[in-house]
Amino acid sequence: MSIAPTAELATAAVFARWIAPRPSLVVMQPDTFCNIDCAAYCYLPLRKRRNRMPVAVARAVATSLADLGPDELGRRQVVEVCWHGGEPLAVGVEAMAELLAPFEQLRTAGLIHHSVQTNATLITDGWCDLFQGYGFSVGVSIDGPADLNARRTDRAGRPAHDRIMGGIGRLRQRGIEFSVIAVVGTDGISRAEDLLDFLAGLGATQIGFNIEEFEGSNTSGQPKPAEARGFWTAAIAWSTTHPGVKIRDLDRLGGYLSTIRAGERAAWEAHRFDPLPTIAFNGDVILLSPELAGIRDEHYGDFVAGNVLEQDLGSIVARAWQLPYVTEFIDGLAACRATCGFFDFCRGATAGNRYFENGTFASTETNYCRVSRQELVNALIDTTRKEEP
Repeated sequence: MSIAPTAELATAAVFARWIAPRPSLVVMQPDTFCNIDCAAYCYLPLRKRRNRMPVAVARAVATSLADLGPDELGRRQVVEVCWHGGEPLAVGVEAMAELLAPFEQLRTAGLIHHSVQTNATLITDGWCDLFQGYGFSVGVSIDGPADLNARRTDRAGRPAHDRIMGGIGRLRQRGIEFSVIAVVGTDGISRAEDLLDFLAGLGATQIGFNIEEFEGSNTSGQPKPAEARGFWTAAIAWSTTHPGVKIRDLDRLGGYLSTIRAGERAAWEAHRFDPLPTIAFNGDVILLSPELAGIRDEHYGDFVAGNVLEQDLGSIVARAWQLPYVTEFIDGLAACRATCGFFDFCRGATAGNRYFENGTFASTETNYCRVSRQELVNALIDTTRKEEP
């Protein structure tokens, strides 16, 4: 066998070790447009343009998911189909229903589940009917009370807070459960208790925090590691007095610790990254990070791995090891494993953060790692030490 094929086989084998062959989450972009303009930190480069997804793209994705078949153990994993944006509700109820139709046989068979991440400003009874009719999980993006949510504005610069709260109120009136994700910037990093009191008061089933990141078109300042440790320490303290409130980030750390304590380290270490295909409005498939959609780079190009109108999703993922940014990402994972004491928990820096912060996927530590993973662990260690007799 020649050297080149041998090298290719080795690369494909390493890819198979780190990247799952089937996605458990597929991100769909029904429209690039967003009806509000969080210009201070939004990473979406095409948010001011109307680019609607044709039904043919949704049909191609549904066909691909139907063709994926069971995994190596004969299991059919439920795939989450997440409608993201832009603002996904900007596409309109009727257009969304048309995009959902190709998935309906899969949904009723229990093979896929729909979710949506929305700014909630466009939620109407019509949208609530659709959410309930198709069994959606709903996630709302809100950064806290009005003063911390002030960067979410419309295109005239007016605060969108009241409209977001109105959408949340509509969900509650209709009995639709929802989770929330809050971006925590420099103004909110010292106010964990205020944030949690407010978000828990909304009635969300789960609270997630995204400490502000450098990605896409967002180049604003990010909280520092010491500030993040203070935030997580306060969040851990708050959670002990509010045990019924699910905090996504603490649950993830708790899940890791429970797995290790149960003697199931091998299962945790066998974890493989979801290829996380993002389907752009035109059918282009971007892997590993939704934030790469619409981005062009002099070295990497447009990050497009294929198009579902031309290839099935399974084939696109299977050949992903040939993409330079994917192979670099895997190199970076290996470097993380060899050099980082937090790797056992975090499993390596995310692709988007590596690229946007360091300019290469082969890099290791990022500020996102430090503020969202490392300082979370450090905060738990600090808390545990304080509680020791």
